[in-house]
Amino acid sequence: MRKVFQAELQEVREELAEIAKLVAEALSKAVTSFETADVELAQEVIAADAHIDFKQTALDEKAIEILALQGPVASDLRIIVGSLRMSASLERMGDLARHIAQLARLRYPEHAAPEAVRPTFSRMAELDQLIIESVAELLETHDMSLVAKIQGANAEIDELHASVFRSVADPSWSESASTTVDAALASRYLERFADHGVSVARKVSYLVTGEWDGDSAAN
Repeated sequence: MRKVFQAELQEVREELAEIAKLVAEALSKAVTSFETADVELAQEVIAADAHIDFKQTALDEKAIEILALQGPVASDLRIIVGSLRMSASLERMGDLARHIAQLARLRYPEHAAPEAVRPTFSRMAELDQLIIESVAELLETHDMSLVAKIQGANAEIDELHASVFRSVADPSWSESASTTVDAALASRYLERFADHGVSVARKVSYLVTGEWDGDSAAN
């Protein structure tokens, strides 16, 4: 029975990593659609989000089944509960990638992002991609050096996010109300994506080390 239990735990870990990889793919396509006004690619991201949701639901059902049938205690219980919380964060990251694609679809054939802040969004997206790819690797390898890498990228994203709001609040900003809203939303989506990545990294760190990083801003 113990071997079966450990095999089930490993299956949950592998499914978490698989969901993270799907989210990484969704983000990459969403950002491309956002930067190039590619409505077909945006629609592909939007449609594919249902698969991420399905994978998360299946993982959660598996975790709850383990809780009900195996009665895990101590560290094993933490793994199951942590997996439920991490799957929720990954699903939300998928939703945020979908939101970015929806902005691209909404403004097609125009670009959703004004030219003045496109370099900022490009850098934020690059850092988000680094975060989700590092999260996927962390879930597979438990390489704790990746946690600091993820947190460092998140800190830079926070600074870039603040710079977008300074730009739209500057008297020289002359974009329309709808464009301003798009810019604010896109920045928020990219910033929150990173926060959820940090949240997953913190939970993996806790499961591996037994120490909780209470200083992180992510929940």
